[in-house]
Amino acid sequence: MPRKILAVIPARYASTRFPGKVLIPIAGKSMLQHVWERASLARYLTSTIVATDDERVYEAARSFGARVRMTRADHPSGTDRAAEVASAEGAELVVNIQADEPLVDPAAIDAAILPLAHDVQILMGTLKKRIEDPREISDPHVVKVVTGHDGNALYFSRCPVPYAPDQAAPPVYYKHVGLYVYRRDFLLGYPTLRAGPLEQAERLEQLRALENGYPIRVVETEYESLGVDTPEDLERVSRFFEASMMQGVKANG
Repeated sequence: MPRKILAVIPARYASTRFPGKVLIPIAGKSMLQHVWERASLARYLTSTIVATDDERVYEAARSFGARVRMTRADHPSGTDRAAEVASAEGAELVVNIQADEPLVDPAAIDAAILPLAHDVQILMGTLKKRIEDPREISDPHVVKVVTGHDGNALYFSRCPVPYAPDQAAPPVYYKHVGLYVYRRDFLLGYPTLRAGPLEQAERLEQLRALENGYPIRVVETEYESLGVDTPEDLERVSRFFEASMMQGVKANG
């Protein structure tokens, strides 16, 4: 196991669809604090840093005890922001954790780390989850992934993949869980890779690795990603927290 494994939580205030969402309170804590606390429970992480370009996020992160780093404001993606932070750290592996996943599973983080920890040839890893709700198969907001026998990604798409004609036995569909693990040097070079037509068409940054010939190892997880992109998503996640708290009260009562 590498001695230093760093988690970076890129946290912008100016989200396009839901500005300020990372500081929205859920069950008495900001969404960012929930993400940081759950990431801190992962066994293999040696450090967790919040990366932001906004003073409000910086101060909020400091207030609950997180390490936080101010980064440039012109980064086009969270990956670029994570790369800036990684450039000043000596960690061998860097985990990019979404700031809008307040229920991120520490065990899923560990599962994504393990392949890179045990095989130095693997440069990048991520997660997939079997789709249970048939409506997600055709939902373009749910990114699908198909993998080969070696566990590496063949393709990511907003369309249903694989295609299955009506008369065929329905295949198993997997959705992509947007948590990434990078070997440090690969992450530092990622922003310089050329964006190709597939990435531009699908609007999926992870396709940049595949289009440039770099494999991505994909680990299956039971973690059900509940990201917050809209106020409706926030309402759904808040209901989940409220139900969990009620269950805790009943169990302790």
